[in-house]
Amino acid sequence: MKKIVALAFGICLMGGAVSAQTLDSKYGLDSVKTLENASIYSEFLKQKNYKEALPAWRYVFNNAPKFQMLTYTKGEDLLINIYQQTKDKTYVDTLMMLYDQWAKYFWDHQRYGEGYILGKKGATLYRFGGDDTKKTAFSYLAKSFELEGNKTHPITVQTMFFGAGDLLKKGELSKDEYIALYMKVSGFIDDGIKNTKQPKTVEAFKTMKGNVDAMFFNAGVADCETLNNLLSAKYEANKEDVANLKEVASLLRRSECVDLPLYATVAEQLYQLDPTADAAYSLAIMFLKRQEFDKTEGYLKEAIAKSEDNEAKAEYYLKMAQLQLAKKQYQATKTNALEVLKLNPNNGTALMLIGKAYANSASNYGEDDFDHASVFWAAVDKFQKAKQVDPAMTEEADKLIGIYSQHFPSKDEAFFRSVTDGATVKIGSWINESTKARFRK
Repeated sequence: MKKIVALAFGICLMGGAVSAQTLDSKYGLDSVKTLENASIYSEFLKQKNYKEALPAWRYVFNNAPKFQMLTYTKGEDLLINIYQQTKDKTYVDTLMMLYDQWAKYFWDHQRYGEGYILGKKGATLYRFGGDDTKKTAFSYLAKSFELEGNKTHPITVQTMFFGAGDLLKKGELSKDEYIALYMKVSGFIDDGIKNTKQPKTVEAFKTMKGNVDAMFFNAGVADCETLNNLLSAKYEANKEDVANLKEVASLLRRSECVDLPLYATVAEQLYQLDPTADAAYSLAIMFLKRQEFDKTEGYLKEAIAKSEDNEAKAEYYLKMAQLQLAKKQYQATKTNALEVLKLNPNNGTALMLIGKAYANSASNYGEDDFDHASVFWAAVDKFQKAKQVDPAMTEEADKLIGIYSQHFPSKDEAFFRSVTDGATVKIGSWINESTKARFRK
């Protein structure tokens, strides 16, 4: 407190006569009081003493609105903290006043102008305002996105899309509007990933993409008929634009609508205009749906060869492994699944595919029933590892573990091979795994 008094006293000494000032001048109605109160509330904020900071901040806010932007950024922090302590909705109303006044006096700031402020206003109202303010909060966020474009803060965009989901559930936003917004948000995220050089920021955008995609596909609006109607018009409007074609193909693929004639048209057009890895993958998915496996494999190989993106390449290898499993080419299944694991060691789906390849090939291994059954040890090892690295695999992995554990060798069979419970056993051939002996119960 002594430090605060000293600061205030120092400011007073600066003053002699105070010239006539107005509310809209930089220091407001009284420059000495403005500087004094700004120093006081700043010191209290450093101490996280929000209650004591409030009166001094309020003076600056009311009497010197053009003093500095810190009045608003610090005031936001102050009011949010007081609201969280008191749960008094009056402070939410005051926050809305803060954003309005901030925009009034700093609307033309190059970086933190009107669009940015609207984003802050909408995010705060969405967070603290209650269900009856969700639509208003969404309107602020959407306007911010409109004004800021690709400069919009990612939190603003993500909050806007979450708000859109709430309005969709209430029937206050149509399916068409929701899908159109999703496509805009997806484009924003894709641009962020592509143009951002900071690894942490890229990862943040990828996390955001996962959140937005999950919400969209859980919303139940992406049925193939609706997407076909919307995306046909989008395709026809700009069928020579590669970026447009990629967006349409990606959305249809993620929505599992690749059997639509539109998907075939877009995939083929995209490949002709820009035969990239992604374009080849789009064709591979089309031919896979048609069960034309040789063509599928050819385009997958092309996608893998052309891809420079490890995440995309892992997806291509995974699809190749799934194809080889369907074709009963079990060694090739493992080979491609291992390529996935080189790029992403925590890919549970790849481990599940290896386990299935082992289990499905068991009858072809070794000389007798004991040899055949021993392969299930290695298969179960993969299923157990899959659920360890990827909890999403747990349900399927547990089911398969239960099934194949019943096909382990018996103790009697093991006795004649001099194999004891827990002994290390080598499974040879292309499987080439060391595992522990276990017996069926």
